[in-house]
Amino acid sequence: MQKIGALIKEKLLERNKTVVWFSNELGCSRTNVYKIFERSSVASDDLYRISILLGFDFFKVYSEELSRELKKNKG
Repeated sequence: MQKIGALIKEKLLERNKTVVWFSNELGCSRTNVYKIFERSSVASDDLYRISILLGFDFFKVYSEELSRELKKNKG
């Protein structure tokens, strides 16, 4: 699975939003945003806020991965 931070960065760029905009909306520094881009996991409350800001259901990514793993383990 792609690191969630990399996916967040990808969606931010797709929406033509800047790191400055994102950091302002999240209420954190640009440095923290760049740290988010490097993460392999994000706290669920933060991921919820990020999903709303970027208009993308990041939880669905986890859910789809979980479904694949469950199917794989069944078979």
